[in-house]
Amino acid sequence: MSDADLTVHRLYGAYGEKKLYGKVYEGVIRSTFVIDGDGVIRVARHNVRERPC
Repeated sequence: MSDADLTVHRLYGAYGEKKLYGKVYEGVIRSTFVIDGDGVIRVARHNVRERPC
């Protein structure tokens, strides 16, 4: 899916303020959503990190 103007990112709270080494900037916030068949968000996880194997 393409979201060039970040509309969907912002609607889901997946784009916003981030910090790296004390510097504040805007960017994509790694997020995971579980959406049921009716389009209702059942689980929302923000700042998702990769799990080690």
